[in-house]
Amino acid sequence: MSVNKIPLSELAGRPVVLLLSGGLDSATCLAMASRAGAHVLALTIDYNQRHRRELAAADALAAHYKVARHIRLPLDLRGFGGSALTDDIEVPKEGVQPGIPITYVPARNTIFLSVALGWAEAAGGSDLLIGVNALDYSGYPDCRPEFVAGFEAMANLATKAGVEGAARYRVHTPLQQLTKAGIVQAAVEAGLDMGMTWSCYDPTPDGRHCGRCDSCRLRQKGFEEAGVPDPTAYA
Repeated sequence: MSVNKIPLSELAGRPVVLLLSGGLDSATCLAMASRAGAHVLALTIDYNQRHRRELAAADALAAHYKVARHIRLPLDLRGFGGSALTDDIEVPKEGVQPGIPITYVPARNTIFLSVALGWAEAAGGSDLLIGVNALDYSGYPDCRPEFVAGFEAMANLATKAGVEGAARYRVHTPLQQLTKAGIVQAAVEAGLDMGMTWSCYDPTPDGRHCGRCDSCRLRQKGFEEAGVPDPTAYA
């Protein structure tokens, strides 16, 4: 398994397809990859999510970092539903609970990484970058190291470049084993303006973070534990 086996500094000058949601984690990955000198191809999936405000954040971040190319790809997952982010289901506000929450979008990272893989192969690249985290997170199964390793293995079996040996696909997850506080610290070190990012699953009508959904709670926890001022406007 080659997941996380090389530092991002070795991606300098290489095409890297980065999944950019507009959230804190993906933005931190963008800042890290940009600082490393990677040729960033930023992919934002517009899946008709409840928290569409994050799309504007992704656009602003891609422009700020002057990525080589930014694609906002429409892929409407509301047609499937099954999640509070893609269906008429209330977003939980009671705090992070055990188990997989209703904000889990069925197979989301599998779908998104598959699309990123297609772009990487078309662009002649072999590196994918995603800001998944397996410590301070909401319990999503597609954020675990086992999932990432399994996807990477699949990528090398399912592509022309992988089968012919022209490329060895790697999924880079630099935040995988960090706490949310560690991610905030990594963002500070990478020079990220965290006020540009968006985390809330259920934005208020006046455009603020709700402060009560799992994502808001984890965001606040990260800043508090890192001892870093939180630039977020919460309701």
